[in-house]
Order: sequence, then C-alpha cells, then structure tokens
Amino acid sequence: MSKKINDTILKAFKGEETDYTPVWYMRQAGRSQQEYRRIKEKYSLFEITHQPELCAYVTRLPVEMYDVDAAVLYKDIMSPLPAIGVDVEIKSGIGPVIDDPIRSFKDVERLGKIDPESDVPYVLDTIRLLTQEQLNVPLIGFSGAPFTLASYMVEGGPSKNYHKTKAMMYSDPKTWFALMDKLADMIITYVKSQVNAGAKVIQIFDSWVGTLNVSDYRYYIKPIMHRIFSELKETGVPLIMFGVGARHLIMEWNDLPLDVIGLDWRMSITEARELGVTKALQGNLDPALLLSDWKVIEERTKAILDEGKVQPGHIFNLGHGVTPEINPETLKRLTAFVHSYSKK
Repeated sequence: MSKKINDTILKAFKGEETDYTPVWYMRQAGRSQQEYRRIKEKYSLFEITHQPELCAYVTRLPVEMYDVDAAVLYKDIMSPLPAIGVDVEIKSGIGPVIDDPIRSFKDVERLGKIDPESDVPYVLDTIRLLTQEQLNVPLIGFSGAPFTLASYMVEGGPSKNYHKTKAMMYSDPKTWFALMDKLADMIITYVKSQVNAGAKVIQIFDSWVGTLNVSDYRYYIKPIMHRIFSELKETGVPLIMFGVGARHLIMEWNDLPLDVIGLDWRMSITEARELGVTKALQGNLDPALLLSDWKVIEERTKAILDEGKVQPGHIFNLGHGVTPEINPETLKRLTAFVHSYSKK
C-alpha cells in the first residue's frame, strides 16, 4: 500500500503556486550524516547501491532527518557506465577512475547498450521499494549528461581543465559526436527505466559543462541535450538541468524542452529572471555558507527566498552538493526555516 505523497515540490517544478517554498539538497543522502558514515565504514558506494534495502535506507535517511520535500536516489552518475563496458572505480579522495579511457573511434564503437532491467536491476528495485512502500515525498532520479560523463571517460578521472576531452571534441568531431550519441542513448534508456520504476522527477547533471563557451556548447552539446530532453519529455515528469559555473549557458538551457534550471551560487534568481529565464528555478545557497554563523545563513536564505517568491516556480536548494563538513543539524534547521519563512 503506497503512502500519500506530499506533492508540493512537484507543483513548484511545474511553475505552480505552492503554500511554501519546497526544499531538497543535492547530495543530501549521505556525506555529512553519522549514520551514513558508519555504513561507509563497511561498504563502498557501489556496494551500497547494489543492496536495495540498504540503498533505500540511505536515500530515505535525509527525508526523515531534515524534513525535506523530496528524496534523491542514492547513487553516482557513474552507476550505469559498467553496463556499457566502461570499467570505473570510485576511489576515496579522488573520485571516479577509469583505467582504460576513450581515445579513438574504435573505443566508442566498442561501447555497448544498457538494458536496465538486467544491467542495473538493483537501482530499479531500490526505486520500487522507496516509491511503493517507504516515501511520503517524491523521489528524484538522475543521470549525468553526455559532456560530464565523457569528461571522465576521456580524461580517465576527474580533471581541472578537461584538455583531453576538449582536444577530442575540437580535433576529432567524428569520434566526439559518436560518443555523444552513445551516451545519449544510454541516458534516455536509463532515465526512462527510473521513471517507469517510480521516480517522479529527473535531474540531469552536466556538472562540468561550464568549462565550454557558448558557441562551442551550441555546436558540440546543445543538439544532443535537445534530443535527450525531447525524448524524456514523453515520460511526463519534471526535468531539471544543473551545472556548475555555467551562468553563461543559462539562456541556452532555457531554450531546451526541460522544466527547471538549477542555479549555482554565481547567479541570483533575480539575474536569471532579468535575463529572460522562463523556467522554474532551483537553488541556490552557496554550500560553504552552511559552515558560517546561523545569522549569516538566515540572511542569505531570506534573500534567496524573497527573490524566488516574486513569481511561482522556485525550489530551494544549495548551489552545489552537501559537503562532508556540514553539520546535519544545520541542514535540519535550514529546512525548517525555509518552510516557516516562505509559508503563505
């Protein structure tokens, strides 16, 4: 028997009036919670995601601790890559590491297709467990976007400058566009399976695409993003776009068939609206502020909420993910403040 769902955040994602500003936090599952850290002493990220009961618990924990208006599935943007033949390891203190990076057209040709029910059944089982039995708020599923996934696949791991990725993009467009198509196919199939399993919202993380200028984005990335969002539109769930350091791409995203633009802390909600952004907006407190005094946090949060309530369609979030140093009690207090301050 499924629980009654608090759908306030779904209304905000669609740009509708809500009784208060809903809130969730990127990377809210894990990171700073003691309960999660104890689990991580025993299991790696991939080991947790392969155990639906445990993964559902980690996903549910911040909803119960912080009273947020949505859960976000605990997994990594790397989770689907092994299914298409990319051997990836999440190394502590480093991030995703790929020992056999993509270097040529033949490497791209070797990539397979994902069959979610057989390749990532544990992800879908976790979603079903959460949405059919455990959650009273919507579940957000997600995927990495082609550029960000490609950056790890080409560089072999995290990068500060993405030189190898850009070099392929500029000097070998045939390989680049073949890689974009392969990843788009994977993302579309993977995301649709999450929605079919019960996810009510999807966020696409193009975390590192801000490294590109506008003209390169339009040529090398935007067409593939248009295809992805056009096909995902058929699912009927709200679609969120998010990247870091990408304020110069905001209007490019506003053109895409998506519902919500996630802002990092570099652009205010007012600035986005003045530019002409018509989508719902999500964000955008700098996570570093959560390490400061409560008075500072409250002032900055008020300013964001005041800007967000000028027109319907604002979801409060951080400008990037929760960091390990953030006190869970601060997040709990912040959620309560957002709810009370914004209540009509």
